Amino acid sequence: METLDDNTTMLKVKAGDLDQLGLLFERYHRVLFQFFYNIHHDRLASEDLVQNVFERVLKYRTRFRGEGAFKQWLFSIARNVSHDYYKKSIPHQSDDLEYWKNVLPEEEKNAWGEEKQLLQIAMQRLDPKKRELLTLSKLEGWRHQEIATLLGYSESSIKVLIFRALQELKKEYAKLI
Repeated sequence: METLDDNTTMLKVKAGDLDQLGLLFERYHRVLFQFFYNIHHDRLASEDLVQNVFERVLKYRTRFRGEGAFKQWLFSIARNVSHDYYKKSIPHQSDDLEYWKNVLPEEEKNAWGEEKQLLQIAMQRLDPKKRELLTLSKLEGWRHQEIATLLGYSESSIKVLIFRALQELKKEYAKLI
């Protein structure tokens, strides 16, 4: 059986072959989960957000034109889902280190060394857009051009934004040590 590329599969979903959405889910649910988890650090919320993405894919399937990469279209939906979640669940942020330590799930506190915990806390203190940039570039391994296409910026702008996000992460980390 021939494996269809993502765009062809999504075009079949658009045409009404909704069973094909399961193939896309199998290909992308882990990547999306990791994306959300790296930004929000909440396993249950990340699982829900993945489901929300695929609900929106189904809802907005007629808007997919197949001109660009499916992955870019999917992650633009994921970004919107993430932003919506963030707006609804903004925690009362504090500069108190104990507050930020309590934000991390217990299994991560035990699994990670103190340096990694502090880095994670510093990451959580960043603006969500900066966390997203660092997640895509450093944790997900996206190239600058891919991020630029997703966000609608030039590649050079993305390089600058990532650099600034890294600088801010360093400052936040330095405050914690």
